[in-house]
Amino acid sequence: MTSRLPISPQIFAIFSALIAEKIGIHYDAGDRELLGDKLSVRALDAGFDSLLDYYYFLRYDPAGAAELDALIDALVVGETYFFRELAQLEVAVSELVAPRVAAGGRPRIWSAACSSGEEPFTIAMLLAERGLLDKVDLVASDISPRALSRARAGVFGPRSLRSNAPPPPFASRWLDVAPDRVVVRPELHAAIDWRRINLLDAPGVASLGRFDVIVCRNVLIYFHDNTARWVVSNLAGALAAGGSLLVGVSESLLRLGTALSCEERGGVFFYRKTAQ
Repeated sequence: MTSRLPISPQIFAIFSALIAEKIGIHYDAGDRELLGDKLSVRALDAGFDSLLDYYYFLRYDPAGAAELDALIDALVVGETYFFRELAQLEVAVSELVAPRVAAGGRPRIWSAACSSGEEPFTIAMLLAERGLLDKVDLVASDISPRALSRARAGVFGPRSLRSNAPPPPFASRWLDVAPDRVVVRPELHAAIDWRRINLLDAPGVASLGRFDVIVCRNVLIYFHDNTARWVVSNLAGALAAGGSLLVGVSESLLRLGTALSCEERGGVFFYRKTAQ
């Protein structure tokens, strides 16, 4: 059997439209062969020798839902690691979360599009270091079932710790590090509510309730502006009055015309929802 199925411009167009509709990721015309390679792997594994037949199966066959999940897993970019852009998370915990706890509240934090979970586990460590872990609700979500399965297991490969940057001193209290794996301590697992959420799904996002802090970093760069606006609108709707949205340090919402106001604290920029 061939290991590569042909992808014409027409087939590319209908698949790229389907992918943009389902998960928001945009493929340019120059990505046709790259997408074709990924589609071929999934289509052949599912028993199809035609990408058009595979498309109709995904789009119209009720049995295609499980295969669509597998395709999503193959397409979603899952680049993450422990303590990524740590200073931003430290400021979020110390400047946005801790004061709400001190005032008698129980803040809610959402790590959106968390991939395999290193980000919410990092947030949980920062909360635990400040004695806040049991005083905060921490939700973590992703669209990928495979990524969420890895997150729930809490066992990672050595690449989850970047070799070019030593982990912070507190890491050893929460991570058991061996040459071939990194294991998260059980008490952090119990603090995180894992959910499967598509950020394009407004009702699904709304079902999570309102949050004081939403962390959605290095995600919007994969979307066209119109899709990014929709996602930001959904995230803004999930913020409580006065709540804050954190995006990646190299990302900006200014081009999107969001109603959230950009603020700076401790050298970190975030986007705040006006208090009502």
